[in-house]
Amino acid sequence: MLKTFVCQICLHIAFNEAPVDCPVCGSAIENFENDVDAITTPVDPANLSEFEKKHIPAIRLERACTSESGGACTDVFIKVGEIEHVIETEHFIEFIDIYINRQYFSRIVFTPKKIYPSVHLHVNADKGMFSVIAHCNIHGSWRSKIKLD
Repeated sequence: MLKTFVCQICLHIAFNEAPVDCPVCGSAIENFENDVDAITTPVDPANLSEFEKKHIPAIRLERACTSESGGACTDVFIKVGEIEHVIETEHFIEFIDIYINRQYFSRIVFTPKKIYPSVHLHVNADKGMFSVIAHCNIHGSWRSKIKLD
């Protein structure tokens, strides 16, 4: 079973082992706790409830790179929730963390009442497992993943 370690400072999730320093906030390894329930998973992935559809990130890939750099990349579109999640001051998606092959890649922070939890990225990777963890300030962390190759 995959171990999940959660930074008690910024809620970053690390897989398999806690990092010496948190890649998001720089906190020391002592601030990580092993938490088997860190990521909420749907009861029935083939039959998502309305609640689950509001929290699970949707990921769409496009092989053509639209970056102005003209480099080789994969365009990734991420939207939290098949059904739009609220962005109220009291209830919102705080951030999404992005991973490739369970290695932390980036965090995108959302401001309540200002930014919908959706993003378009140009990723310099064309193979491996691409994962997104969305964190709702009330309902915790939810993950989606998709193969890049």
